[in-house]
Amino acid sequence: MTELHTCPGCGVKGMQVFHRQDSVPTNSCILLESREEAFRYPRGRIELAFCPACGFISNMAFDAKLTEYSGRYEETQGFSGTFNTFHRNLAQRMIERHNLREKDILEIGCGKGEFLLMLAELGNNRGVGFDPGVHQERVTGEAAERVHFIADFYSEKYAQYAADFVCCKMTLEHIHPTAEFIGTVRRAVGDRWDTTVFFQIPESIRILRDCAFEDIYYEHCSYFTTGSLARLFRSQGFDVVDLETEYGGQYLTIEARPARGTPTLPLAKEDDLSELAHYMDEFPGKFLQKRETWRQRVQEANAKGQKVVLWGSGSKGVSFLTTLDVGDAIEYAVDINPYRQGHYMPMTGQKIVGPKFLTEYRPDVVILMNAIYREEVSRELQRLGLAPDLCTL
Repeated sequence: MTELHTCPGCGVKGMQVFHRQDSVPTNSCILLESREEAFRYPRGRIELAFCPACGFISNMAFDAKLTEYSGRYEETQGFSGTFNTFHRNLAQRMIERHNLREKDILEIGCGKGEFLLMLAELGNNRGVGFDPGVHQERVTGEAAERVHFIADFYSEKYAQYAADFVCCKMTLEHIHPTAEFIGTVRRAVGDRWDTTVFFQIPESIRILRDCAFEDIYYEHCSYFTTGSLARLFRSQGFDVVDLETEYGGQYLTIEARPARGTPTLPLAKEDDLSELAHYMDEFPGKFLQKRETWRQRVQEANAKGQKVVLWGSGSKGVSFLTTLDVGDAIEYAVDINPYRQGHYMPMTGQKIVGPKFLTEYRPDVVILMNAIYREEVSRELQRLGLAPDLCTL
């Protein structure tokens, strides 16, 4: 019999595994200095389980001790014009919607600090950011003096940091005990009833519906939809103010405030359990088909003597290579982030290069890991005088 797991979100026993992957790297964004180090990188297992009670999906084989978040963790998307436009518009929207001017901002999992610095700059705000991978020497701009960074994980010991706005972007999916963590945030907010809490995470209906296997990797141990995310926040003492999907449907955002008095009614878009269960049932078959389609595509190009490169060396690229097991057919991964260039992909060992390298290598096929960057990448290839077949996942 299949073991039924207890949900880390709602505490109900009944989660059943629907997707397994063995021998995957336990980090996707760590900077590795050599191909040998990449080949030896630690590996773990993925066992995605679905909770029929709340809709939460979790990797029940996850072991936090196998992951590393440090100065070697290089995840920023801040070198992309496409992403920066989205990021700045998001910051401006939060400022306007919540009147964030001359206020105190707290960001959990701030990465390299770009979003927190934008909020401080655009609204003349003050801020504190928590992230073990922050690089203080990369913090620049006129708002830098008003923002303080702490190179540590956020926890109860930092509850004394009060804020008018608490944000946490692309971090909750890395945390396995999700209810415990959101409970920590709620206790820290306390009775500051006007404090808004904003979280952004990957949206998981899309991952299941489109079988976006490139968005399944070890660090992402927690997967949410609008319904499961809202149910989690409500269970921990928050009222849900708004739920949105954005960035081409890839990101899910929630805005919440501490509950006081009569709880607010669920939003219509929270009713997604039956839809989620349907896509979960279909996922195993879709996964096998999509994996084989892409594997054949790469192998056929290789058989023709064509040079194939990946564009995007981050988590999606790592998942693509390890899921397909076609590492020998792809020699390089391209990344516009200069801090990633010259390093190697974990487990499969491809060298990470900058776009300019392609003028020498002259690839026949470029596989773009995220379709939202297609126009940006197409322009860059044209600028370099290259015309490869540009494929997107």
